[in-house]
Amino acid sequence: MPQSMQITAATIDPALLDLPWEMPLEEWPAEVLAALPRGLSRHVVRFVNLSERVIAVKEIGESVAYREYELLRNLIRLGAPCVTPTAVITGRKGLGGSTLNSVLVTEHLSYSLPYRALFSQYMRPETATRLIDALAVLLVRLHLLGFYWGDVSLSNTLFRRDAGAFAAYLVDAETGELYPDGLTEGKRLYDIDVARTNIIGELMDLQAGALLEPSVDTIEVGDRIVSRYTELWDVLTAEETFDLGERWRVRSRIEKLNELGFDVGELTMKTEADGSGTRMIIQPKVVDAGHYHRQIMRLTGLDVQERQGQRMLNDLQTFRTVTGRKDEPVEQVAHIWLTEVFEPTLAAVPMELRRKLEPAEIFHEVLEHRWYMSEQRQHDVSTEEAVADYVSTVLPQHWDEQSYLSLGDTQEMEAIFSDDEEPVPEDDADFAALDEATASAFELNPMGFTAGMKFKGE
Repeated sequence: MPQSMQITAATIDPALLDLPWEMPLEEWPAEVLAALPRGLSRHVVRFVNLSERVIAVKEIGESVAYREYELLRNLIRLGAPCVTPTAVITGRKGLGGSTLNSVLVTEHLSYSLPYRALFSQYMRPETATRLIDALAVLLVRLHLLGFYWGDVSLSNTLFRRDAGAFAAYLVDAETGELYPDGLTEGKRLYDIDVARTNIIGELMDLQAGALLEPSVDTIEVGDRIVSRYTELWDVLTAEETFDLGERWRVRSRIEKLNELGFDVGELTMKTEADGSGTRMIIQPKVVDAGHYHRQIMRLTGLDVQERQGQRMLNDLQTFRTVTGRKDEPVEQVAHIWLTEVFEPTLAAVPMELRRKLEPAEIFHEVLEHRWYMSEQRQHDVSTEEAVADYVSTVLPQHWDEQSYLSLGDTQEMEAIFSDDEEPVPEDDADFAALDEATASAFELNPMGFTAGMKFKGE
């Protein structure tokens, strides 16, 4: 390790010290790199194999690196949908004594893809609108936490599949600011305007690279971020006034929020008298994401995405009904469902195919496949039969979203890690088209963070 190099990190992984920090990031050898699809970035970014996991390393100025590191730490503490910061490394020197840029290290978000990778093969135009819906949910969630992004775009976002939809995560907080007292309307509206402008430009770039159908109206899709954001923001924050005799509307409002994937942590209610009589005003004050996630976590211990949790709860309730267990405690039925339905379904998938998708996503797709098979045959298909057909016809077509691509020769590596905007060839089997299904995306599960520490190498 170069002398005087300083590492600021939550915990120190000894393997971190073995990386070639004395070399510019763009010159790092292929044997330490993980060949993952990389989005566009204004900085040099590389994915690196480290202790049986993958980290993302970004070269950046020292002050900006520390600022982004602390900002991401604060967002993680708030349960924000974003990548987890690992370390800031400063004081790097080249072999000849030249000063090298500092780096920010973050955990790679497993099963996630940049938007260009999602379009690297032909996909239906609906995919663009689904990504916008996911980004709208992400932006609302961040704004509720008082985070001003400053550079909202598809490029600064990672996407994971969530029961056929997409969930979006912030991956670049370089231009962001966190306001504990909340955002002003002006900052919120500016973020939305920036998002619209950037999205339209990015979609036009996709069309120029033949990755998006020419028939897609990029202006219309860009405008969608405004309408979807406004709709979600109003549902989550707007005041609602009704007569005292309509108290059922309080529960209706809460259920609507739950359907969007949010829990209500606090409600403010007050009464006012006007000429027509006494009325009640309700406004959610504290809202949080993850209603279905927390339910599944409580009942089964499984850590899943929001829509995956919703789908699993639906299947659990169906299982509870058809097995005559409606009067039994749901916690008890959930344990039976886990051991008799969920785990056997995954066990029926060959080990070499389980890395294709997250376990909860595989389970969701099996349920979808069973429904389609039953509809085609006009009779119920067993889960066992559906799994067998799914494993032989559907799952092998998926790109392996957990592991990295096998390292090829130098020319292949240059193509994989190229920072230019050339589209990935449509016949690249490593980017098989993702399944299409209608839905909107929900959010990241809350994550913890440990206290920071500094390490100075000699």
